Amino acid sequence: MTEPVDTCDLLCLDLPHAEQIRATVPDSATVQAAAAAARGLADPTRLSLTVALSVGDELCVCDMAWIIGLSQGLVSHHLRQLKNAALVSSRRQGKLVMYRLTDRGRALTAAVLPGVVAERETDCV
Repeated sequence: MTEPVDTCDLLCLDLPHAEQIRATVPDSATVQAAAAAARGLADPTRLSLTVALSVGDELCVCDMAWIIGLSQGLVSHHLRQLKNAALVSSRRQGKLVMYRLTDRGRALTAAVLPGVVAERETDCV
C-alpha cells in the first residue's frame, strides 16, 4: 500500500485570493535573514547565552562562560554565530569584548522562552 501524496488532484487555484496572499510574502532577502536568526537560536547553548544576556544586559565572554558552565572558546564560537545572525552586538572595552542582545535578539529570545524572558520595556524619563 502506498502513502497518499499531499497534493491536489484538481487545479483549483483561487487566483485573486492567492495573489493577495502572495503580495504579503516577504522578499527572499528578508526571509533569508529571518531564517538565519531562527537558526541562531536553534542551539541550546546559544539560547542559554541569549537568556543570560537578556538578564545581564551586557556581559563579557568570561562571565558568560562561567554563567552557563562552558569554556570561553566554545562560548566565543557561539557568540560569533549569534553575531552573524544579528542577534547580538559587541563592543571592545579595553581587553574585553562586551556582548549585548540586539532588539531582534531580545524579541526572538522572548518569543522562544516567553515565561523565562520578558522583553525589555523602554525607560520613560
